[in-house]
Amino acid sequence: MPIDPDLAIGATVADQDVTWTESDVLLYHLALGAGDPPTDPGELRYAYEQDLHVLPTFAVVAPNLRQFEPPALSFPGVEVDLAKVLHGSQEITPHRPLPVSGGARATTRIVDVLDKGKAAVIVQETVLTDAAGPLCSARSMIFARGEGGFGGHRGATPRVELPRREPDLVVDSRTEPRQALLYRLCGDRNPLHADPAFVAAAGFERPILHGLCTYGVVCKSIVDTVLDGEVARVASFGARFAGVVHPGETLRTRVWTEPGGELLATTTVPERDDTVVLDGITLTTR
Repeated sequence: MPIDPDLAIGATVADQDVTWTESDVLLYHLALGAGDPPTDPGELRYAYEQDLHVLPTFAVVAPNLRQFEPPALSFPGVEVDLAKVLHGSQEITPHRPLPVSGGARATTRIVDVLDKGKAAVIVQETVLTDAAGPLCSARSMIFARGEGGFGGHRGATPRVELPRREPDLVVDSRTEPRQALLYRLCGDRNPLHADPAFVAAAGFERPILHGLCTYGVVCKSIVDTVLDGEVARVASFGARFAGVVHPGETLRTRVWTEPGGELLATTTVPERDDTVVLDGITLTTR
């Protein structure tokens, strides 16, 4: 049986020391599309080592930078075919600005396993801790298609209600046809983003963009347009992955500003009739 919640819940998935350099940060930003146009001072904050700003979403990839093999969903109580796996949601809470280079202890645990009937959902939490204390906390939900029905609890399905008014801002972010090939160098070598034969066997038309790449692109677009590029103002950023993005498509993000500094948003692909690809987006500010 591939899912055993009694074994999985509470299990430590990874407990490792991770390090990164400014080159890792630069590569991550370039993989999100930073540096276009290359003479824009706002873009050079992400693409040039002088006065380099670190997007808080870098914390999500930092523990996996040195992974060169396809990831595996193989943990205590969890054994799932990678072709069945999709990222469901991602949240981060940076406790302090991320340094341009540094190191931390990354500890990842399974905090819940949900039975959605047709799918299982594995909920993971990762904490990055350095000598000064917690640096960033992250929470992710991983969907394993076809792995539900093991008798676990269903869990709640949180929803973010968008205001019933026109958005305060609409921003378009262009992705590149080769963007998934570049982003996989940040540590996610899942062939779903590169290998047409693997993609077809998984039931997709063509390679898709990493959900976490879309996640980072949207965070950057909101930081740049609403927060004037001040990455340290991000107190939390979360989103639900609602659909696939094909490299080369446009990401259109509609943003609503709420009292208290909370931003709500949704991201669609205009080339496909505004299909929603990132939903339930919340960004809180300092």
